[in-house]
Amino acid sequence: MDIDNNLPLHYDSEPVDDEMGSDELLSADNLRLPESANILVRLHAVRAWLSHRHDEATIEVGEAALALQEIMQQDAETIPRRRLHQIEEAQRFQRAQQALAEAQQRLSAYEEAQSILEDCVAHTSGERVLVEYYLTLEELVLQNQEQMDQTVDHSPWFYALADVLHRVEHVGTPDEE
Repeated sequence: MDIDNNLPLHYDSEPVDDEMGSDELLSADNLRLPESANILVRLHAVRAWLSHRHDEATIEVGEAALALQEIMQQDAETIPRRRLHQIEEAQRFQRAQQALAEAQQRLSAYEEAQSILEDCVAHTSGERVLVEYYLTLEELVLQNQEQMDQTVDHSPWFYALADVLHRVEHVGTPDEE
């Protein structure tokens, strides 16, 4: 405790943000809400989880972009090498580009999911908010699934939205035991 202002301290001597702590609890993947949980608590849990996933995806995009930049910088600094080494460097570059593209797709999906949630909140009231949100997301995923060729793997965007659907199922309905 800080004697001067009686606020709890974090490890780095900054005051602890109580709201941030509740968002962290509500964004936990293993969150179990009681059956009596208010719709606003359920909605806040979905928002906190989406925000957490968005932040993770943003970091992933940054890390992938940095890795790609480092590969490009290494390629520019090295002298021409044997053909085999050039092929390996080209493959590393291609993998880094692919990782960046996949991270950007996940980030795009979480941004789209956040936007859809806010639209549902603005246009729906009461207990129906999460139901409408789920149905809207499900329709978007199904449209994407119809456009995909069955022989092609689904995109990171698809899997991110499927993950959001699972989260809404998980916290959006009362836990029946």
